[in-house]
Amino acid sequence: MYKTLKIFSLLITAILFFSCSTQHPDIIIAKYGGEKLTMAEFEKAYSKNAGGYEKASKDGFDNYKNFSELYVNFKMKLKDAYERGYDKDENLMNELIDYKKKVGSSYIQEKYLVEPNLKELYERRKEEIRASHLMIRPEQTGGDEPARTIAEALLDSILNKGMSFEELTKVHSQDLFSKDKAGDVFYFTAGQLPFEFEDACYKTPAGTVHPKVVKTRFGYHIIKVTERKPRIPKIQAAHILTSFMNEEGTVDSAGARAKIEEVAARLKNGEDFAELAKEYSDDTGTKDRGGDLGFFERRMMVQPFDEAAFNLEVGQISDIVETQFGYHIIKLLGKGELQAFEQEKENLKTILKRVRYQDIYNDYINQLKQEFAFTINNDALETIVTKSDSSLVGADYPNPEDVNELVVYSYGNVNQKFENFYNKLRKDTEFTGKRFEVENLTNAIKKYSAEELLEYKALGLDTLDQNFADLMNDYQNGIFIFKLQEDEVWNKIVIDSVRLVEYYEQNKEKYLWPDRAAFTEIWTLKDSVANLYLNQIKNGEVEFDSLAAKTERAALMLKKGKYDISPIANSELAKVAFNLAKEGDISEIYPNSGGFSIIRLDKKDPARLKTFEEAKAEVTGAFQELESKRLENQYIESLKKKYKPVIYYDNLKKAFRQEN
Repeated sequence: MYKTLKIFSLLITAILFFSCSTQHPDIIIAKYGGEKLTMAEFEKAYSKNAGGYEKASKDGFDNYKNFSELYVNFKMKLKDAYERGYDKDENLMNELIDYKKKVGSSYIQEKYLVEPNLKELYERRKEEIRASHLMIRPEQTGGDEPARTIAEALLDSILNKGMSFEELTKVHSQDLFSKDKAGDVFYFTAGQLPFEFEDACYKTPAGTVHPKVVKTRFGYHIIKVTERKPRIPKIQAAHILTSFMNEEGTVDSAGARAKIEEVAARLKNGEDFAELAKEYSDDTGTKDRGGDLGFFERRMMVQPFDEAAFNLEVGQISDIVETQFGYHIIKLLGKGELQAFEQEKENLKTILKRVRYQDIYNDYINQLKQEFAFTINNDALETIVTKSDSSLVGADYPNPEDVNELVVYSYGNVNQKFENFYNKLRKDTEFTGKRFEVENLTNAIKKYSAEELLEYKALGLDTLDQNFADLMNDYQNGIFIFKLQEDEVWNKIVIDSVRLVEYYEQNKEKYLWPDRAAFTEIWTLKDSVANLYLNQIKNGEVEFDSLAAKTERAALMLKKGKYDISPIANSELAKVAFNLAKEGDISEIYPNSGGFSIIRLDKKDPARLKTFEEAKAEVTGAFQELESKRLENQYIESLKKKYKPVIYYDNLKKAFRQEN
């Protein structure tokens, strides 16, 4: 009995211990002014500063300690900002709203329109598809609806009446490029053909016809997928080409065939491909490289070459391949590997924005129009057109008081009035000079409302997206801290000339001029001309300045060869000038910049202390920095007295260690 009670007592103690034990995220790192800094917040802030959790977890205690002290100072500043009512300051809040709209619009497009589609695009590009199509063009069949009707009837014949896709394609397809090949459009991967076409193909098993007619900007398509296989992203190949065109400039296909067959025979006998390419190939761009074409992707080469090359294994040599350029023998040198998503991300963005993004964007804007009950006031547009009195967009609207208050479109709780709308419209070169017509006004509304709807959506995004909420919180903290620095530091710095002079006197050894020289240069390309000039100067026949004005150095022609005073460390010419004994002395000929220089020393200024006036800008900057630090420290000390912060360094040692 006693033993049972003892065990029960131990179990109760253990349960109480574990239930009272503080979970790692809830460990208190610091307290200040009634607030707490938890381990969760500290680790999140430190990770962001360090470049990620993994890097942060590898840092040492000293780094955690230094950051915790700075972070507590930051948190005390924020507490002070709220106590001062910054979160109710109209100017600060308007700045935050403006930032939220602009950044939020970009954020929505990147996260909700681009990012989700990149993953799908990446996964699809792991595969390549070969497909055929039967295409009906609206412009050849009397318009959109007749074209659709014909395509749907042909699809019904294939799917429900057992007629041959290939035979119908040869008869009815209006794609002249592919119809004689039973509609074959060759291999492709995502991002190479119109999205609607690709999307249908990726949803269709190999060997089957897609069950619906597909519309693209080219027309209506009936699609048959003939093959699907893992994609080889790129290959490196070399080739030997014997051109149909001989050296005399005439077509000689028989000669080209005989020549390539000789090459094929020598290859079978074990001769080196690269050496034979150098000897035989008519491709002057690659023959000196042993025929190496470098890496290329599908559809970059003509189809017969592409098909033969991509069917080879590394090191394998093809049979003779005929293209419109002549006969080829191809050797596969290497195959590229599929890149990881992060490595491909920027390329995927480029592809997405080129082939599909505008459609994705338009669909999203239409969703927002439904979400926020977007409407155009057509009655208002008619009134605006009627009262415009044949004015053109861009000019002052006649009697604007008649229409300024008209609501031209609305969404959510926004009613966009004509006055604001026209202020934007009249500056838009897309519409200026056009008449006030309902169509033109509607097009402008579509353009402006798309931007506005994104910004309107962004205003509430922080309630739906935690990452965006964190971004906005960081920005709000930033503008609060900036305002505090302005109020407590920058606006309190007084630049007093007496204190500046006093600071200069205490620190003037920091403000030094190095050895400097000002000089004039005669520069010419020819040494014979330089020798002539030097002799003329020495003999007093010509003034130095008149020859310097003829300098052949284009950049110095307007300044007549004169160089302002500058440190000799910055210029070899300045060093040559400084080494002359006195002002007015002239150097010997000095080879320089592919020509020849003769230098005259105009002013020598050996290293010395700067005067106060010379150093004033530097002194002012240093004084401001010193005052900023003093006022910053003074402000921090006032916060410490007010909020009495305490940092629990023993708890801090558990950071990123998951220890209790």
